Amino acid sequence: MKVYASRIPTPVDDMIAAVDEAGNLVLLVFVAGRRPEELVESLGEVTWRDAPLAGVRRQLDEYFAGRRRTFDLPIAPAGTEFQQRVWKEVRDIPYGATASYGELAAILQRRGASRAVGRANATNPVCLVTPCHRVIGSDGSLTGFGGGLETKRWLLAHESAQARLL
Repeated sequence: MKVYASRIPTPVDDMIAAVDEAGNLVLLVFVAGRRPEELVESLGEVTWRDAPLAGVRRQLDEYFAGRRRTFDLPIAPAGTEFQQRVWKEVRDIPYGATASYGELAAILQRRGASRAVGRANATNPVCLVTPCHRVIGSDGSLTGFGGGLETKRWLLAHESAQARLL
């Protein structure tokens, strides 16, 4: 698969975004101290070019400026059937809200599958669009996030503050 990738600065950390030839978002992750090349190596033939990702960049800018609550980008994240089901439920968590791994497992009718939900969440390739930062521990604690817990805390505070303004 041929993909186009770009490094996109954000207020909290740079992100790497990639789209396939059809324009579907296949990757959107925080750099979090990792090498950009390492983040895209599983995607196949990668061309670093900003232009194909202009729409992604615009929507990210709007999100971080508090003018966007949801993304309307076409996505094509690679994952198992279970991962896809988890990610769909994560996309349904409203802006400014959170859900626990256990709550998601119950919605999926997989009670006791909190860890499996957590593993699926950890492999989410299109964060923010699939807002995995909104998933927390059953006790309200912030747990694993590929972009780091400080980034997760920042994103939740950002959304909470913006939600209160409306």
